[in-house]
Amino acid sequence: MLLFCVWRRRNWSRAPRWTRSLVSQRWDGKTRGRAVPGVWKKPGDCILSIKPQEKSEGLQLNFQQNVNDTMMVLPKLSTGLDVNVRFTGVSDFEYTPECIVFDLLNVPLYHGWLVDPQSPEVVQAVGKLSYNQLVEKIITCKHSSDSNLVTEGLIAEQFLESTASQLTYHGLCELTAAVKEEELSVFFRNNHFSTMIKHKGHLYLLVTDQGFLQEEGVVWESLHNVDGDSCFCDTDFHLSHALGKEAAGASSPEHQLQQRQVDQDYMIALSLQQQQGQGPSALSDLELARQLQQEEYQQQQQQRPAPAPTQGRAQPGARAAGERRQRQKQDSDCALL
Repeated sequence: MLLFCVWRRRNWSRAPRWTRSLVSQRWDGKTRGRAVPGVWKKPGDCILSIKPQEKSEGLQLNFQQNVNDTMMVLPKLSTGLDVNVRFTGVSDFEYTPECIVFDLLNVPLYHGWLVDPQSPEVVQAVGKLSYNQLVEKIITCKHSSDSNLVTEGLIAEQFLESTASQLTYHGLCELTAAVKEEELSVFFRNNHFSTMIKHKGHLYLLVTDQGFLQEEGVVWESLHNVDGDSCFCDTDFHLSHALGKEAAGASSPEHQLQQRQVDQDYMIALSLQQQQGQGPSALSDLELARQLQQEEYQQQQQQRPAPAPTQGRAQPGARAAGERRQRQKQDSDCALL
């Protein structure tokens, strides 16, 4: 069973601050259709707020029909919704009765599985087909006597295999451009629905894995890479470095200062990476920069004099470790004859 996380904005006039109620995910890892309640403040309020203000009989009847259809679909949220993506746009889905839930409640539904327009052969093979239609085309082309159709089928099949993560770099770029700032939406990927938000130009997914239920510093997961190389953030979108018992000292002024410095360096590096259109290899540089920043902070902590005897006991060990490293370096300069 999934327990939803309900978010409420504290103050819309200032920096975004959110109140978290609970984060959890079903034991089998499925979240199909469950991101929608994470976007709602109150489902009833959403329905009432979008009720037509005009007294036109046609609009009222159409709205009532949509509400009735939505009520038929809502029970399926506990078992899953069937959506069928199209590879032409981040908000392109084949219309199904399940999609009316998102339309009626004005909840944007996105995906990032797009064809790169710089690959004309793939564009021609995939066309404007949905995922289900493309699978049927691949099966048909494999048994066709036309060599051109066979080639198109192979290209389409290769596209599905090479983008098995259901997120492409072109799709990620289009997704970042399409989502509005501070907009809560639903992101569909690999049969999972996730609550998504865009904060200061970057995309984040709400963490709903039950393994992080007790980790108060893990709330959002960044979405900036197709290979899953992401970072966890807290409710204020600060990078989360300490988990579990290590988070006990996270509220100290020195930790907060170091946290802000690391966040600033990381966001600058991430912005430069997106502007230059670098590939996944650049992410390792980002991680290296963060690691170097962390090591530099630890070295500064070791060099500071200890204000209390309890903290001073750790210093001899640090000096001894430095002496051992120095002796190892001297020994490495020796040559055995």
